[in-house]
Amino acid sequence: MIKYKLICKDCNNIFDSWFSNSTDYEKLKKKKYLNCHICDSQKIEKTLMAPNVLNSSDFKNKDIDKIKEIKSKLREFKKFIKNNFKYVGENFAYEARSIHYDPKKKKKAIYGKASFKEIEDLKQEGINTEEFPWIDDKEN
Repeated sequence: MIKYKLICKDCNNIFDSWFSNSTDYEKLKKKKYLNCHICDSQKIEKTLMAPNVLNSSDFKNKDIDKIKEIKSKLREFKKFIKNNFKYVGENFAYEARSIHYDPKKKKKAIYGKASFKEIEDLKQEGINTEEFPWIDDKEN
């Protein structure tokens, strides 16, 4: 894994993003899959970065235990969401609006995927949403 500090050339937003390797970054950029989560621009570039190398002495056992505890809680929440909410996939924004604006529709809990812009638009329309870090089940 490699972490790049990226900058949006339109709004100057600076953010970090992880990639499997540098080739994956280039592929995503070429296919125009990289976008700013603030303004949705695709004018994203890497910025200068200093390497960040950690060794085992940087983490104390209590830090590692705390990280494991947090990941465990996130897995519990994920399981709860999967068991109690309806998955709507990429149609999250559409489904949220449909539930919000149609008084005949039964209010139901849903989860799915939405872009930062879609979430912002929903909030501006008065539709409450929550973002949740969806960690991989196989992650340690």
